[in-house]
Amino acid sequence: MPAEFLSDQERERYQSIPSDLPQEDLIRYCFLSPTDHLLVAGMRRDHNRLGFALQLTVIRLMNHLPQEWYRKVPDNLINYVAGQLAIDDPRCLNNYGSREKTISEHSYMILSYLKRRRWQPLIDTVPLERWLLERALEHDNEHVLLSLACDWLRKEGILRPAIIELERLVVSLADLAHQETYRRLSTLLTDSFKEELDKLLTVDTVLKITPHNWLSKPPVSPTANQIKLMLHKRQYLAKLGIEQWDTSSLHPNRRKRLAVLARSKTNQAVMRMSGTKRYPMLVAFCLEAYITITDYTLRLFDEYWEDICGQSARELTEYQLKQVKSRDGALVTLGKAAEPIVDEINIPAAELRASIYASVSRSELVEAISIMQRLTKQGPRTFHHFLVNRYRSIKSFSASFLDILTFEHVFAGDDFEQALQLVADWQTSRKRKSPDEIPMKFMLPSWKSFVEPVKGQIDRPAYELSVLARLRDRLRSGDVYVNHSRKYASPDTYLIPEANWKAHRTELLTYLGYRDATPYRLDEQISELESHLPLMERILADGGDIRLDDEGELVVTPLKADDVPDSLKALRAAVDRLLPRVELTDLLVEVDNWTGFSSELTGLENESKSKDHQALLYAALLAGACNIPLAEMAQSTGLDYQSLWWVSTNYIREETLKRATVRLVNYQHELWLSSYWGSGVLSSSDGQRFPVSGKIRNAQSIPRYYGYGRGYTLITHTSDQYAQYGSRSVPSTIRDATYVLDEILGNETDLEIVEHTTDTGGYTDIVFALFDLLGLLFSPRLRDLANQRLCRIKGMDLRYPSLKFTSNFRPEYVRARWDDLLRVAATLKSGWVTSSLLISKLQGYPRQHHLTALLQEYGKLVKTTFILRYLQSKPLRRRIHAQLNKGEQLHALRAWLWFGGDGHLRRKQEDAQQETAGCLNVLTNLVVVWNTAYTQEVLKKHQEDGHTVDENDFGHLSPARFAHINRLGRYTFQKVDQFEENGLRPLRS
Repeated sequence: MPAEFLSDQERERYQSIPSDLPQEDLIRYCFLSPTDHLLVAGMRRDHNRLGFALQLTVIRLMNHLPQEWYRKVPDNLINYVAGQLAIDDPRCLNNYGSREKTISEHSYMILSYLKRRRWQPLIDTVPLERWLLERALEHDNEHVLLSLACDWLRKEGILRPAIIELERLVVSLADLAHQETYRRLSTLLTDSFKEELDKLLTVDTVLKITPHNWLSKPPVSPTANQIKLMLHKRQYLAKLGIEQWDTSSLHPNRRKRLAVLARSKTNQAVMRMSGTKRYPMLVAFCLEAYITITDYTLRLFDEYWEDICGQSARELTEYQLKQVKSRDGALVTLGKAAEPIVDEINIPAAELRASIYASVSRSELVEAISIMQRLTKQGPRTFHHFLVNRYRSIKSFSASFLDILTFEHVFAGDDFEQALQLVADWQTSRKRKSPDEIPMKFMLPSWKSFVEPVKGQIDRPAYELSVLARLRDRLRSGDVYVNHSRKYASPDTYLIPEANWKAHRTELLTYLGYRDATPYRLDEQISELESHLPLMERILADGGDIRLDDEGELVVTPLKADDVPDSLKALRAAVDRLLPRVELTDLLVEVDNWTGFSSELTGLENESKSKDHQALLYAALLAGACNIPLAEMAQSTGLDYQSLWWVSTNYIREETLKRATVRLVNYQHELWLSSYWGSGVLSSSDGQRFPVSGKIRNAQSIPRYYGYGRGYTLITHTSDQYAQYGSRSVPSTIRDATYVLDEILGNETDLEIVEHTTDTGGYTDIVFALFDLLGLLFSPRLRDLANQRLCRIKGMDLRYPSLKFTSNFRPEYVRARWDDLLRVAATLKSGWVTSSLLISKLQGYPRQHHLTALLQEYGKLVKTTFILRYLQSKPLRRRIHAQLNKGEQLHALRAWLWFGGDGHLRRKQEDAQQETAGCLNVLTNLVVVWNTAYTQEVLKKHQEDGHTVDENDFGHLSPARFAHINRLGRYTFQKVDQFEENGLRPLRS
């Protein structure tokens, strides 16, 4: 591993005084207090007073003094401090550096005044390393660890040394973390246990592959055989005694990271590692595999049940249509036979039979009578009758399913627990005889008539199916949970353990940005809400764009599109005209020359690279991003297919694609034109639907988007500078709100996202609460504002007749449980669990978990405050609308890039789908970077050519354009001379 990980630009930012300090940072760090003024007043001459004050503010701002800092202070900071000291000529600072001794004496005085001291390597390295090692066991991201180290130094009152020292310290933590992990697991790692772990890496005679490889393979489709396979894998791991392993000292993040490393590397690569690395990695791999396989098993059961119920429902429909067709045919036949009977005038009784048979044959009549007799009997009326036909297939796995998995019951209001145990005993032959009284209270009415067609007579297969159906429902809702699961566990297990929370509360609150554990944030929200109410009342009374109609309903006048000035039209035309035309492949290579993003696409092992490696890497990336099969890409490029497959498998991975994305986003962030589009603190997210081809397990059927087919959704996160810093593949049936926080909390770019917006489907009360608790602003675009619910503060006399309060907010309820909310925020911020998993679990619980109720209660308050701000501020509504439009422009670019494979995705595994999402994200950012850089050049040339340019127009240009890019390559039509005598090409040998 290299001793350094920062780019030159990143290192320069740590070492330099910021040149573009926002006003709030100037006030926070550079405002001189009365005590500061007294200290500065002791200096003689203006240049000493100004130099002393600037040194004081720089230390406060950076907790670091760069070399010759006094020569590098930006003008806005000099002027701000000079203004406070009433110094008329700030240029006097040029005289400050003439005596080095004076600067050193000032430094000593300032550090003493601020109660800080300089970094002493021999004294400070060990405690910082020890503290940072604990963090390294939670986070392995070097940039996060470096930031935490800087925070620790500031908190301890130690001036930060040169960034290269901390950088090398952070790099050294990787080996220390492996050693510490091994030490913590040492009681588990006996010699015999190590032998069992090593067997995972050797070929099993029965499996014919290594267990490591076998356990890593995810299921393909929701079938009975796949469920049995997952249960077999779970039993294999259980025999290792996995449920008795004591790994409580291993942080979940550390465990996941080690498991990912083990899963992504070959058996040979893992075997070559030292025991210090190998055995903890294999322990983590087994633990994560056990959890993942448990989740796979339960999810396959859920999807399998949905499939067979859908098939049974379709069979019922086909049966009913067939019955209707038979009935209609029988009625026509009987009608023909009845006509002679009622025609008493023309047909005598003696000729009646002959007349009937003249209309219909005897066999037709018998068949019609038979059909009508059959229809009068009770036939299948519900899908349950067809579901029971699959009983044998279900029972092929259900006995093992109920025997191997242990189900814990949260809801005890009926007899379902007894019913499940009874079915488990029946199916595993532990008990054959039925009890005198069979549990029935849990059963839904739709099942009862099917299970008990005659009072007192239970259809046993039907009863077993009803219990399995109820089990599926309760697993979904959370009424039943399974230990050693991630998705189907108890919600209480998702939070930081109570003991850890109590021990590290102060540290975690600092990490969250809270000054203490008191509910001051709650009081701030209530105060803000109260401040908005009078203004909102006046706005409604004035009857402008926001008003009440004659029926008292809220009316919000839609925003009008801004007029496009002629200068902007001319500028856009100039950009369209001057942007060079470029091949997509050339664009990729060119941006790589600027950014070096491909260096982040590293292999699983440090194997030697072929001479075609770079071309193979580019081709694999384009194939993934443009949905081009590797075989077709190999044919189009002349590259070897096997080599292309190897590079795609070993280099194009989710983690490497994320690193490449970070490199590209950071580069574009530094381009000067990007600042005209935004400051990088606002972002948006939205889902983009992609159809799939073939049987893909996590694809969903939504006719609105996919017609008769299926598909899945890519949720992308877009900054206000047009960079896409995150993308995730999710099922199309789950609301975007569930995933909106994941990429923000996992953001590793230089973009400091503090505000986020979504469209209507991206918010819930819980999401509002979580954003606020994490110190972020959530600003979704709201539709149907007239139907939005406002809450009043319970216990406060708020009299605003124009406002419709539809619910009460209970401040004392939230205040009493504020610590629970802080614990939730710390859980998400520290990465103990993903926000999407926590949100989906809390929202799925039918009887409302206490955390669900608490978050929804606080979310009501935060949402009400936002709604009032949203209504009162037209600029806010315009800003939200403009940001969402940026995401839509990038979606158009992504759809244009996604041109291969008839637009249908064919990758079956979720990991592979996420890699596809990552490739598309990288390619989208490549286009954005190229367009941004060349648009800058266009603007320069446009000015050099004598055209008047209004800088206000720069913010309305877009780097999401693609008309100048050729994505299809070039076709050649040259005469071919190499033909046989028959005029045809020679066949391949």
